[in-house]
Amino acid sequence: MESKPLTLSGYQQMLGDTIRMNPALRGVWITAELSDVRVAGGHCYMELIEKDELTGQVLAKMRAMIWSGQYRVLQGKFLAGTGNGISSGLKVLVYGSANHHNVYGLSFSITDIDPSYTIGDMERQRREIIEKLRKEGIIDLNRNLDFPVLPQKIAVISASGAAGYGDFMDHLLNSPEGFAFYPLLVEATMQGERTAGSVTDALDFVESTIDFWDCVVIIRGGGATTDLHGFDNYELARRVAEFPLPVVVGIGHERDRNVLDEIACRRCKTPTAVADFLVECCREAWSKVLSDVRDITDYVSERMHGEKLRLSNLENLLPARVATSVIREGRRLDDVRRRVENAAERKMKEESMRVEMNRLRLMNSLKSIIERPLLKLHRMEDMLRVLSPENILKRGYSITRKNGKAVFNASELKVGDEIITTLHNGEIKSRIEINKE
Repeated sequence: MESKPLTLSGYQQMLGDTIRMNPALRGVWITAELSDVRVAGGHCYMELIEKDELTGQVLAKMRAMIWSGQYRVLQGKFLAGTGNGISSGLKVLVYGSANHHNVYGLSFSITDIDPSYTIGDMERQRREIIEKLRKEGIIDLNRNLDFPVLPQKIAVISASGAAGYGDFMDHLLNSPEGFAFYPLLVEATMQGERTAGSVTDALDFVESTIDFWDCVVIIRGGGATTDLHGFDNYELARRVAEFPLPVVVGIGHERDRNVLDEIACRRCKTPTAVADFLVECCREAWSKVLSDVRDITDYVSERMHGEKLRLSNLENLLPARVATSVIREGRRLDDVRRRVENAAERKMKEESMRVEMNRLRLMNSLKSIIERPLLKLHRMEDMLRVLSPENILKRGYSITRKNGKAVFNASELKVGDEIITTLHNGEIKSRIEINKE
């Protein structure tokens, strides 16, 4: 070694002197996010961190503190400007100087803070989330859902011990009309860094039992503006925008706004106002029912009166209408009778003609049947006459008989037999002298 080695404390002292003597490191405004904020002995200790906006990775970290004398002043200033004290998770614009301690190392001593930056950063984040939802085309999905006419089965996402939840339940269940509601608390963290994840988990539970609910209510009582920063979360906003049930939000006071107010189906200024809204929905539904009952009653009454008048008129008109109907029906019957008579007459004529034609055809058939045998008989008669013995004898033929029987062969005769020969005119008796066969 060419130079004498330094002690650690000496080296730390040199670093401290360099930092303290550098004007660029003293009296500067820096932006950072607060983490691990705690108060001890009147002093406020914390860490300043910077994260990558896309990945959330920590890019830088430094210890910081506000000494007790300054802490009371800055805490009051920040509380008046933001409605909330200095706490973890907030983005801040702080003024101070770098310090270096031989034991505790590098730190930043804060001597001033700008509340308007914190409020502005929260508003910027809110606008960026809303614009992103708009570009994705989902910002109006929940707002455009039809709200139930009678919202009675209500999933309430809130913290059980919160005053806002108690006020909500009191107004909801003690309405003057005594409407029946069926609220169920789905417990969630409603403040701090766990707000978005806790409310999202509660929404997941509600969706898993979706068939039971009419709507979802997300409520939180009033508080500091920065207390509501947990609701300005993109993932939570997207979950609400795409939620399949109407979502009603009542977060903070009337002056408070968060991303959920811009995307929920209904936005009320406070938890109490949410209860009043639900009661009013039931009141309007009940009023509509009463109005419909009155309208139906009036309609029925008017219709009954009209029907009574109509029946009275019919009663007066009935005799004349009956007489007219009787005359009309009598005429119709006469017309029917005439048509029947005419039809019967036509039918009788047609049937008479058909019978006469059948009679003629029958007579012709009978004549033909009778004449054919007669003609045949006449022909046979003529043949018999032609073939009769008398006519044969007239033509010169004769008949020889022996003992009254005709002789057909000479062999039938013997010498000495007597025969009778019949001629056309008379008979000849002979005796056989010679028989030549």
